[in-house]
Amino acid sequence: MNRQTNPPYRFQSISELHRVLELTKPKHPLISVIDFEKIKCYSEEKLRSVSYNFYCIAIKKKFEGKMKYGQNYYDFDEGLMTFFAPGQVVTTDINYDRILSGWWLVVHPDFIQHTSLAKKIAGYVFFSYAVYEALHLAEEEEVMLEDIIKKIAIESASPADRFSQDVIISYLELFLNYCNRFYNRQFITRKQAGNDVLSRLEELLNEHFTETGEKGLPTVQYLAGELNLSPKYLSDMLKAVTGRNTQQHIHDKLIEKAKNFLSTTSLSVAEIAYRLGFEHPQSLHKLFRARVDESPLEFRQRFN
Repeated sequence: MNRQTNPPYRFQSISELHRVLELTKPKHPLISVIDFEKIKCYSEEKLRSVSYNFYCIAIKKKFEGKMKYGQNYYDFDEGLMTFFAPGQVVTTDINYDRILSGWWLVVHPDFIQHTSLAKKIAGYVFFSYAVYEALHLAEEEEVMLEDIIKKIAIESASPADRFSQDVIISYLELFLNYCNRFYNRQFITRKQAGNDVLSRLEELLNEHFTETGEKGLPTVQYLAGELNLSPKYLSDMLKAVTGRNTQQHIHDKLIEKAKNFLSTTSLSVAEIAYRLGFEHPQSLHKLFRARVDESPLEFRQRFN
């Protein structure tokens, strides 16, 4: 069987997920908290690659094994979290003996529609991180988030009243805000991993600019792919370490190279632009003036 030819299995509803997991029908059709200890891993080949039509947040406790973080592998003895937005494809190896522990929160977009969270949820960029860019929880962080998720479970399983949705939305916002804080903490506490990524990024940019403009300008997507990171995660990691995102690092390198050409060669601005990968010289001129507060020619005149 050629696994790559199989399209991902799409879960359209939370009720369908409960049926596949052989759980009782959810108390609320648009939100559910699932106890991992009550389910088994998917065992059907068609479920190796899946996509959910709702948000998925998982707290996996007592995780054993190694996970890739940047260019290296790390052991994680504490809990970890993963986040998936609707429509993301998740592919996992089927493991019949795996024992799960933790919580799985699933929320349909319709549940948060017309609420304050609907406007804010796109700002939680960790929903676009890759699986191996999980949030690694310290014990006290895990306890804190587990307490909130249990409150959500109680509210979502209780008979609804006119306050139910507001209460659950408040818990969800608090939960996600803590996740934002803990991710930022992770970038700081794992600063060496961030510094390693920064060093490799510099190498990639230097390698890119040793060639003429045939490669075009380096993109965030290209650099993230070379570093085995998702674009959002790479930018957030760099910003935590340096205060600047990936695109700003690219611009920094472009300005550095342009300055070097302008001060040490007689190449025209157009020739420099093409060597750096710009399609149009005006683009270099615009970036240079915005970053240096003078035109490329004005900068060059200071060296003549």
